[in-house]
Amino acid sequence: MAELPRIPLGDWFQALVNLLNDTIGPLFDFIDLVIRSAVDGLAALLLWPPPWVLVLLLAALGWWLRGWRFALFALLGFGLVLSMREFDPAMLTLSLVLVASAIAIALAVPLGVAAARSRAVSRGVRPVLDLMQTMPAFVYLIPVIFFFNIGAVPGVVATVIFALPPGVRLTELGIRQVDTEVVEAGAAFGAPPHRILTGIQLPLALPSIMAGINQVIMLALSMVVIAGMVGAEGLGAEVYTAVTRVQLGAGFEAGVAVVVLAVYLDRSTAALGGRSPTSRGATG
Repeated sequence: MAELPRIPLGDWFQALVNLLNDTIGPLFDFIDLVIRSAVDGLAALLLWPPPWVLVLLLAALGWWLRGWRFALFALLGFGLVLSMREFDPAMLTLSLVLVASAIAIALAVPLGVAAARSRAVSRGVRPVLDLMQTMPAFVYLIPVIFFFNIGAVPGVVATVIFALPPGVRLTELGIRQVDTEVVEAGAAFGAPPHRILTGIQLPLALPSIMAGINQVIMLALSMVVIAGMVGAEGLGAEVYTAVTRVQLGAGFEAGVAVVVLAVYLDRSTAALGGRSPTSRGATG
């Protein structure tokens, strides 16, 4: 039985990567500079005050967002991280997660809005998002390292690709679920499309958008170990080093720090979503 001819998809992809690197290499250098500066600047800001001052600030923010119980969790949780000598790596990880999440959100929300307002955009974006969600995260690292070398930047870029889809999907879903009668009423009063979007659709879709932002941040945090494999500093590097050296205690401590950071970010973003006027009206 004759075999099917081999389709050299890998060779075509390699040729595409080489073409991009040869033609728009300076663009990748600029992206590298911007992301590296953002991560380094945010990390320097987080590491500038004494650690106990930052722990108190995080606890105070938790009190403002969710009350004294969450503030107590933040105080005890980050105090534990500080006592394990994992606070500096945790802040480095936080800077990477925040930069990657900010980039992903800045891309996801406009894409979700465009997909909600255009069936053609939605049909075109959907298979790309499916590919981004199902492709193993390690595969992203191959071209990313080729473009940006090792360090925090390839970790951020791979994290953005991995975390982007839920932000787009939930933004589109939230806008599509806005009652059409409300939108038609706005149009009947002469509101232009951009005013309908900013004054009606986005505020009513805000709970769904905030849920998407929450998922973006959680997925970004789940990439910290992979980012550590490509040279990004922080808890990911601590976990990766512990795995390669079979250091059970060090790996457990870094994992606990990741859990504390994940719970704090998850509850904080959920609380921000609950503070929207739409959410308060639904629960009031």
